[in-house]
Amino acid sequence: MDFKQVEAFVNVVRFKSFSKAADATFFTQPTISTHIRNLEKELGVKLLDRRSRAVEMTPYGAKFYKYAVEMLNARSLAVEALRGSVDKIEGILEIQTSSIPGVTFLPEFMTEFREMHPDIQYYVSLSDTQSVIDNISERRGEIGFIGTELSNNTFITTKIASDKVVMIAPKSYGLSGSISMSEAIGYPFIWRETGSATRNTFEAAALNMGYKKDIFDVAALFDDMDATIKSVEAGLGVAVISQKVAAALGNRVAILEINDFKDPRDFYMIQLRSSSLSPAAEAFAQFIKDSVKDIK
Repeated sequence: MDFKQVEAFVNVVRFKSFSKAADATFFTQPTISTHIRNLEKELGVKLLDRRSRAVEMTPYGAKFYKYAVEMLNARSLAVEALRGSVDKIEGILEIQTSSIPGVTFLPEFMTEFREMHPDIQYYVSLSDTQSVIDNISERRGEIGFIGTELSNNTFITTKIASDKVVMIAPKSYGLSGSISMSEAIGYPFIWRETGSATRNTFEAAALNMGYKKDIFDVAALFDDMDATIKSVEAGLGVAVISQKVAAALGNRVAILEINDFKDPRDFYMIQLRSSSLSPAAEAFAQFIKDSVKDIK
């Protein structure tokens, strides 16, 4: 059994795609396919179901996957131990992140860490908070960044940043300064997907004020931050987004504080408690913890 075969299998499972697995490992898709075929031939079972659009594991694949991840991490740890140096950190670091961390503070962390360890390569998957939690749970990546605090013991959670939610509106609406929740619900809304922590936080705040979810006039639903912003800019409706994201928009849209909703939002780094990290992921996680150790 070749480690490249195991690595190919793990990445196809994580990204549910041969092409994305090829991107993550910087191999070609035919190479990934060959590694998987050879691994299945050696094991004598089918590990992946290729019939659906998104590649899924067979029951045999699901049994093998946990051991495959541990094999790769154990290999990396053994190599690092034999080198006898913690300064040489290299490899592909797979990160799952929700949209706001992914476009605000995470790029700075990645840049600083790679300046220290230039042999590091990143593969970053951007989705919503719930998808990040699900993907890390399924070991599709080692470290995740999300916009909600987790109360269970499945994850190790580290607070890394705080932000607040603001409303953005088309310039044509003539709004400025601030807006109340009662005023805001009079405008059409552009929502993010249901797994978005920003949306969930805002809806929860509205519910606590006595507003029901169906009171909002939903003009559109997007699973992409850029599409949401461009739709607001075009005049489709208003949206709630991170203040850090809004600050980078300049005068493209009107930015309003929400009078009834000023509580800060916290962001967290998560990793599975039951799984050891690769040396690259361990070093990156420690780097971030050291960088934010004064945040409470």
